[in-house]
Amino acid sequence: MGEEAKNEDGSKKNNAVNKAPKITGKDYSADSIQALEGMEHVRMRPSMYIGDIGLRGLHHLVYEVVDNSIDEAMGGYCDRITVTINEDNSITTRDNGRGIPVGMHKKEGVSALEVVMTKIGAGGKFDKDSYKVSGGLHGVGVSCVNALSSHLRATVYKDGKIWEQEYERGKSLYPVKTIGDCTEDDRGTEVTFMPDTVIFTQTIEYSYETLSSRMRELSFLNKGVTITITDKRQKDEKGELVSEVFHSTEGLKEFVNFLDGSRESLIPNVISMEREKNGIPVEVAMIYNTSYTENLHSYVNNINTHEGGTHLSGFRRGLTSTLKKYADASGMLDKLKFEIQGDDFREGLTAIISVKVAEPQFEGQTKTKLGNREVSSAVSQAVSEMLTNYLEEHPDDAKIIIQKVVLAATARHAATKAREMVQRKTVMSIGGLPGKLSDCSDQDPVNCEVFLVEGDSAGGTAKQGRDRNFQAILPLRGKILNVEKAMPHRVFENEEIKNIYTALGVTIGTEEDSKALNLEKLRYHKVVIMCDADVDGSHIETLILTFFFRYMRELIEGGHVYIATPPLYLVKKGQKKRYAWNDQERDEIADSFNGGVSIQRYKGLGEMNAEQLWDTTMNPDFRTLRQITIENATETDRTFSMLMGDEVPPRREFIEKNAVYANIDV
Repeated sequence: MGEEAKNEDGSKKNNAVNKAPKITGKDYSADSIQALEGMEHVRMRPSMYIGDIGLRGLHHLVYEVVDNSIDEAMGGYCDRITVTINEDNSITTRDNGRGIPVGMHKKEGVSALEVVMTKIGAGGKFDKDSYKVSGGLHGVGVSCVNALSSHLRATVYKDGKIWEQEYERGKSLYPVKTIGDCTEDDRGTEVTFMPDTVIFTQTIEYSYETLSSRMRELSFLNKGVTITITDKRQKDEKGELVSEVFHSTEGLKEFVNFLDGSRESLIPNVISMEREKNGIPVEVAMIYNTSYTENLHSYVNNINTHEGGTHLSGFRRGLTSTLKKYADASGMLDKLKFEIQGDDFREGLTAIISVKVAEPQFEGQTKTKLGNREVSSAVSQAVSEMLTNYLEEHPDDAKIIIQKVVLAATARHAATKAREMVQRKTVMSIGGLPGKLSDCSDQDPVNCEVFLVEGDSAGGTAKQGRDRNFQAILPLRGKILNVEKAMPHRVFENEEIKNIYTALGVTIGTEEDSKALNLEKLRYHKVVIMCDADVDGSHIETLILTFFFRYMRELIEGGHVYIATPPLYLVKKGQKKRYAWNDQERDEIADSFNGGVSIQRYKGLGEMNAEQLWDTTMNPDFRTLRQITIENATETDRTFSMLMGDEVPPRREFIEKNAVYANIDV
């Protein structure tokens, strides 16, 4: 989160490469580079290009550079990529691809390397002969990274020479020059850049966990490529730099096993296939487990399309039609007294769908929903063929899967009544709101926020300390249900969960998805989880976040979910007092008071009076809220299933590695 400003009392203010594979195909030359437009706009409107100028945008810079190397890998020209976080938080990437062309660009009159680095939309991915498909969501590439960096150095190993050019804020400092010789086998591109603090005013400190998670994901999606990430800022227990090497030989099969590592499988092996349909490469891997949730993750050219699209709808159609045809023929649905639905075939299913599309068309709010119609039928046909063959060859597994589907249908039928009760209660007038809810007077949801508070005692303090105009309080009784291990109808029957639905005013079901959360009547645009700053409070936070991720994910994706950060200590000396949010702050404050201090450790929110809670945790002028975002959906899915599932060893290992698991960035 970076360094936070404080008031006088301590309350927070708002605010090395191996030998490369053999080169084949058309020569990747200067003429392959096409400049589309200038890049002056990037520094003026950075969020249009990288999403935002916070942590997400900061890490997106790395992804854009690595995407160029992945493009080389998808073309068969690169099999090794390294990413290094340097001591000063600059980033260095290196690959063993063909190397960015350095010859003179006819149209621009400068080296093609300079064109790639200083012209937005310039690159080989716009030349169909250079790359059949390419990654990267917006095509802004490394030139955008250059524009948003205070300094960038590009080094190209090509044709027995080492070429180099440096830039400041997107402008070249000198023409491309040779700085030495290299062997013919030593080739590729190295880029070192420092994010510009003028743009990234919050922080330029990279998260190793965030970057390593994405590198692991890319290694699964591009089997055979070795990706190494090293953090020069920290060392492990052996005194060595923190580093990981990711390499997958089976691709999506290994990805599914990784995601489902803490779940109990229903069938022994992952069902997978890799084939081309209608000119579209399709890869699918899937497995059934004993959970009650559906975990589908879709990718287009390595882009995580978390809004889905035609490839996901094609997968669902192929899965449903094939399994239903088999189930009907087997007679296992004969005794079912109600119609089976598509959702029933996906309960307890973990699947990854990856397609490569030459010219992807993206839709949706964040441009991560695939719109190419031709992809749907290609995926549907491929999935149908895969499943038909598998079911015929593995009749025992087929029987287990259909039995799971029947159980899911039965549970859904029971959950329907419980869901209807939630619906009826939710759409009632103000008189139907939960009795424990202390609502606010403002009726505009944009202005309003609701605090989900642990326990009646803390809820009472929060009610007294809040601003009644725009802040509502909903006390929660103890620890809510762990939805990771509960059947859906048990979730909707839970009193605390029903109160959350009712208080928020949300309903279940949209025109596109009967299970999706409908936010049309959302009553508060900020939903703040406020728990004690101890282990129990962290557990309750995680339980609530698990519920939101599994049943109200749209609420998180809409940017509505936050976690409050109450202080841990009050340090006093005479009339002077300051709050501290961690042990280091506590010690620094005590030292600044020159000893003789009294320190109060807040074990719970109820130990603060209403004024203290308002000053430190609820006052928008001074508080700090942590907004919950989903940076990597597959990693978040795996983490929740590990933390809240039945398997103890993975959870223990995770806690030991991360010290306090409640502080994971989800």
